[in-house]
Amino acid sequence: MGTITRGFANKILSNGEIDATGLTGNIPASNVDNTSVTNITSLPSSIEVIESTASDPSPAATGTVWYNSTTAAVKYQSVTTTAAWASGGNLANARRGLGGVGTQTSALAFAGDTSADVKTNITEEYDGTSWTSGGNMATSRYYLGSAGTQTAGLGFGGYTFPPPNAAGQVITEEYDGTSWTSGGNLATSRFGPGGAGTQTSALAFGGGNPLSTATEEYDGTSWTAGGSLATARSFIGAAGTQTSALGFGGRTPPTTTATEEYDGTSWTSGGSLGTAKYALGGAGTQTSALGFGGASTPPLTALTATEAYNGTSWSTETSMATARFGLGGAGTQTLAVGFGGKNTAGAGTVVATTEEFTGAGAAVTRTFTVS
Repeated sequence: MGTITRGFANKILSNGEIDATGLTGNIPASNVDNTSVTNITSLPSSIEVIESTASDPSPAATGTVWYNSTTAAVKYQSVTTTAAWASGGNLANARRGLGGVGTQTSALAFAGDTSADVKTNITEEYDGTSWTSGGNMATSRYYLGSAGTQTAGLGFGGYTFPPPNAAGQVITEEYDGTSWTSGGNLATSRFGPGGAGTQTSALAFGGGNPLSTATEEYDGTSWTAGGSLATARSFIGAAGTQTSALGFGGRTPPTTTATEEYDGTSWTSGGSLGTAKYALGGAGTQTSALGFGGASTPPLTALTATEAYNGTSWSTETSMATARFGLGGAGTQTLAVGFGGKNTAGAGTVVATTEEFTGAGAAVTRTFTVS
């Protein structure tokens, strides 16, 4: 509000006389309420304003409106009422059997099979809109286990066909947001294992070949044995942490609906999937998980089905737009992302498609638009 200059109106005494002294200069700020905008603590109810900020507030209360000065957009926080999949930015490299970790707006996709028996070490990073290149892995492979985040990822095991490594790998690699470095080897070679947790507290379970019930726990340096699964299987869906993990579906063969829950020591049975499937995407936690896509057999059929787990049972959610198996998954039950995969058996097509899931009740940031 600037400064207030002394004048006649400031110098009229209580007896009506004018004090001729001190008619120049400024009135001290301490003598004036709300002398600058930064000191204003309240406004009349008739005046409405919105906050200007260089970045979106997080978290933001539902109903909050703000102006993002960086993107020059007015935004607001709302809650979704229905679940839906929506298109995201395509991968630069279509592939199946890839690793996936992170969140819907900060995901990591790595390795995979770009076409029939052509393995890759490619890494891509997702910002919620588009994928950009990251550092390559040392070993090209597909159907590997994964855990962690975009800037602290973990990839382990996998399939490097043709022989002599048809049984799977023991190799572990760690990502720091820029490059991959070697970690401690798995004790059991495997492909298609489930993966959960973080880079320094991860879990690997199941996988083949042969089919395994073995579980291993990673501390950031080495793997040690954990409790065994009840059902041996590969290409298993996964979610959660090292001490609170969820494994669901998988190839037994043919396929299973079995769900198991890990408490850091042992596995116990959970509610069965509605549809037996394997090579599906997973996201979320042990008590709030999402399983999507995958394949059923026989005959091998790519799926769009999505199911949500509440810690006890699975329920049907809205389906993906693109049927596929061997896709990567990341995020939470209400804000998930699925990417890549193969859309049919046999020759089929390896896809680059990315889809984003928003569940009912999810808090989302939206932008006001003019139409």
